Amino acid sequence: MNDEIRALAHVQKEIAKIRTDQQEFLAADRAGSFEEYKKVCGVILGLNRADQIINDLVQRLEKE
Repeated sequence: MNDEIRALAHVQKEIAKIRTDQQEFLAADRAGSFEEYKKVCGVILGLNRADQIINDLVQRLEKE
């Protein structure tokens, strides 16, 4: 595994940790309002998108 892919794997692990924290926050019903709930859902969606972008990049790097 080259350095770029290793660095991206580290970023993905950090994204996964943050996403899990946000999901657990929602699962524990800790959102104080619907606005906060929507905000956390948006964070999760953004993290999912970032993770997909990184996956796409890793696939391109592996093909080279």
